[in-house]
Amino acid sequence: MATAAGRLLPLLLVLHALLVVTAAAVSGVAYDHRSLIISGRRRLLISTSIHYPRSVPAMWPKLVAEAKEGGADCIETYVFWNGHETAPGKYYFEDRFDLVQFARVVKDAGLFLILRIGPFVAGEWNFGGLPVWLHYIPGTVFRTNNEPFKSHMKGFTTKIVDMMKKERFFASQGGHIILAQIENEYEGTEQAYGAGGKAYARWAASMALSQNTGVPWIMCQQSDAPDHVINTCNSFYCDQFEPNSPTKPKIWTENWPGWFQNFGEANPHRPAEDVAFSVARFFGKGGTVQNYYVYHGGTNFGRTTGGPFITTSYDYDAPIDEYGLRRLPKWGHLRELHKSIKMCEHSLLYGNSTSFSLGPQQEADVYTDHSGGCVAFLSNIDSEKDKVVTFRKREYDLPAWSVSILPDCDNVVYNTAKVRSQTSMVDMVPETLQASKPDQWSIFTEKIGIWDKNDFIRNGFVDHINTTKDSTDYLWHTTSFKVDRSYPTSGKHPILNIDSKGHGVHAFLNDMLIGSAFGNGSKSSFSVHMPINLKTGKNEIALLSMTVGLQNAGARYEWVGAGLTTVNISGMENGTMDLSSNNWAYKIGLEGEHYSLFKPDQGNNRRWSQQSEPPKDQPLTWYKVNVDVPQGDDPIGLDMQSMGKGLAWLNGNAIGRYWLRTSSSDDRCTPSCNYRGQFSPDNCRTGCGKPTQRWYHVPRSWFHPSGNTLVVFEEQGGDPTKITFSRRVATSICSFVSENYPSIVDMETWDKNMPDDGRVASEAQLSCPKGKIISSVNFASFGDPSGTCRSYQQGSCHHPDSLSVVKKACLNNNGCTVSLADRGFGKDLCPRVIKTLAIEVDCS
Repeated sequence: MATAAGRLLPLLLVLHALLVVTAAAVSGVAYDHRSLIISGRRRLLISTSIHYPRSVPAMWPKLVAEAKEGGADCIETYVFWNGHETAPGKYYFEDRFDLVQFARVVKDAGLFLILRIGPFVAGEWNFGGLPVWLHYIPGTVFRTNNEPFKSHMKGFTTKIVDMMKKERFFASQGGHIILAQIENEYEGTEQAYGAGGKAYARWAASMALSQNTGVPWIMCQQSDAPDHVINTCNSFYCDQFEPNSPTKPKIWTENWPGWFQNFGEANPHRPAEDVAFSVARFFGKGGTVQNYYVYHGGTNFGRTTGGPFITTSYDYDAPIDEYGLRRLPKWGHLRELHKSIKMCEHSLLYGNSTSFSLGPQQEADVYTDHSGGCVAFLSNIDSEKDKVVTFRKREYDLPAWSVSILPDCDNVVYNTAKVRSQTSMVDMVPETLQASKPDQWSIFTEKIGIWDKNDFIRNGFVDHINTTKDSTDYLWHTTSFKVDRSYPTSGKHPILNIDSKGHGVHAFLNDMLIGSAFGNGSKSSFSVHMPINLKTGKNEIALLSMTVGLQNAGARYEWVGAGLTTVNISGMENGTMDLSSNNWAYKIGLEGEHYSLFKPDQGNNRRWSQQSEPPKDQPLTWYKVNVDVPQGDDPIGLDMQSMGKGLAWLNGNAIGRYWLRTSSSDDRCTPSCNYRGQFSPDNCRTGCGKPTQRWYHVPRSWFHPSGNTLVVFEEQGGDPTKITFSRRVATSICSFVSENYPSIVDMETWDKNMPDDGRVASEAQLSCPKGKIISSVNFASFGDPSGTCRSYQQGSCHHPDSLSVVKKACLNNNGCTVSLADRGFGKDLCPRVIKTLAIEVDCS
């Protein structure tokens, strides 16, 4: 036993040396039942999703660097077909859609790349990533054994593969792409198409293999994936997943560290402890590649959101937030997890595994290798009770719903429920929207209804999406009718009744906005009933139908329509007046869109009128103002709380849809979030009764040194003078560490032979963002404090010198470390209490 232990530290150092082999050194990828084999060696991989068009090229190097610093070996991304092939055979690979440049950034960072070509992606992306034009190719049916669809899909897949081959990016060429994916989460959809679905799935796999990339192909959520294609798992938990062949490794393509958000819903969060639990369980049960979907979610710029009703923000509660900042403690807690798992890599990949019970809901997964290495994952899957278990004649404390990692089958270096990482409290700090030229607002007001010659006239209604083909969110419908007297009479109003397949409508009667209505993320269709006033004679109704992103998944989703279905007026003297079969005049889009008022080169456009004070609470209004660059280098958000719904641009760059839609005050929000037990997006929600999204990310790279133009189109009415920029800043940081937490260890220096009394005591580690210092200590208590960051409270045990100890160590420094064994804490005032140190400081 002692001889084996003596070999452990040198072995870890050799392993570390092997791990630093970068993507640039890859000579090929194969696989066996246990793992991918890269350059002849089995690898255990941490992968992180970063979607290139959901950020901007200026952000890519830092995002990739943050993923690498967080312990990633690999970056994963979808390829977004409808962003690249904008019309049949017409391709776009520039700016945010420069796939080659993104892949090069990943390669230059020394990381591998998993390319999920799809080309169907779902991903809460507009139309699931498939081009809208493809739906209108005669005879085309998506994602089944349909020749027009397969022809275009093969053409795009080949285009992407050839681009990667030209750059020599595949591992078979010495590059860094180690896996490619065809299709995406197809199994559930396949069943709806019967034999055609099965034939299509086989064809997709065969077509992918025929590309001769020299790297393995994967199909996620596809249990019938054929030989030579690896089926993978997507879920909150994949520890129980097994591939469909004993010759294939266990791969997790999507571990969801949070969830997406719909306009009108509260914000879902997934606790860091549960994410870590799922990852530890996966690797303890034989997993080999684990990918966070997403590690950085980013922003659905422009009109790229799907759903429908997905928010412009795709933050996803990811380890790196929408703006590119580390989300702490999640990023830090997972970083420590990745380090701990890497300490176990050799035994996990080359050892023999055994699993056995430690209790009713407690178990051990143990790996031993021929060099004497031994690794153990001790799990407590009880969602309520902490447990003490005995493993190898030693007792271990296992909090509920947690995993402890023992890289030597003896010492715990990590427990998923014990968060050692600091917490960062990030605020949106307002900046005045400084107009470069005061008193120089430019205004354009849309004409209500048909703003030019109508596009066509129909008796009745047409499908909104089939009409606009998603060239715009907007479709005007206008009609008129006559009444022989005015209404209401006797105080009773007629009611305008509108039924729609989705997604929204603004209703105008005689050039006045009388109401708006929308569906939601659960149900796109809606009905609305609006009391109205009618004048004697001719009355005109103009209905502006809207989409809020297109359907992005499901069998036959391309056939899901939108738009008005029935319109009538009830409560009339002669009963109900049905307007559905009237002659309706149609106009696609807005006049401002037609004349590209959002483009920056509109200085001489005479449609703009100059006003010193812009109109407020006026619907269908375009606003333009020149603004200065916010100071500093913090990320920027556009605060739209004074507005209603619409679109915004900076210097011609589409920020996206904004909508101050408020979530319900009882939308499943909880005052605190319990990480224990199976997670669902409804477990932990915040923001009930508040606007779903108030701030909208504006990348710093979109600003010019001067002469910046902000354009806003407001649908319903708001106050543009109260629009502001805000800087996203980590203003406070906290730490909450107990003496029974595992000590933070370093893979290069860790020595399992160190006696327990020689190990480093638990520490609170704090670090402000670069360029800032700890300016004040708001709270410090060594004893049994409770609460969360910004709401800590002293307990019955509190050392009176806590504050002075922390101030001495931390004030005026960028960061500090405070040991729970600090001499300043002196005599133990509460001998029977497990000590905890809670700290809150400000950074400035």
